[in-house]
Amino acid sequence: SDPVDYELNAGDSLAAEANRRGIEAVDLAYDTLLEDGGKRLIYIPLFNFAHHNFDDIAEMISSPNALFGLSDAGAHCGAICDASATTSSLVVWARDRRHGERLPIESLVHGHTQRGAAHMGWMDRGVIAPGYLADINVIDLEALACRPPRIVHDLPAGGRRLVQDAAGYRETIKSGAITFENGEHTGELPGTLLRGARSLTA
Repeated sequence: SDPVDYELNAGDSLAAEANRRGIEAVDLAYDTLLEDGGKRLIYIPLFNFAHHNFDDIAEMISSPNALFGLSDAGAHCGAICDASATTSSLVVWARDRRHGERLPIESLVHGHTQRGAAHMGWMDRGVIAPGYLADINVIDLEALACRPPRIVHDLPAGGRRLVQDAAGYRETIKSGAITFENGEHTGELPGTLLRGARSLTA
């Protein structure tokens, strides 16, 4: 669907829908994959979804000892796209969660910014304050959404990778320079490769 809905339950599965229609699940799977000109993908949660809900994830990300972040996508870029993790966490946990408590948006933003930065020793970012890098996302929370994943073939030798676009980001600012406006790149490239800890200069 567009936008993507990740908070499913057992009744939303292909098997459940096939049972309602009186057909085999494998037939429904093939029919689904042929939608949108054969570009449809099937969502198969592998971890943290054993009970068909997000309760286990809620417990983990609510812990003050948890660090936000993941990426195994470099090794499996043809099968997963972790770039949507920050967007989907705000959409699901702060705004759209249906089967459990929502989390405060400030807690989620802190988890994605200062908490992780401090753990890495990057003391010059993660806070909007004098002396810190001006790394800021200006977000329209009501418009924030993950678009359906899609496959592109832009790696060497035509290799594939899974990408997932987002909507609702009004501006992305890096070190005070606007790098994206309404999802469009401005041409600014102020970022640098980080090696080791960073101290606060103020």
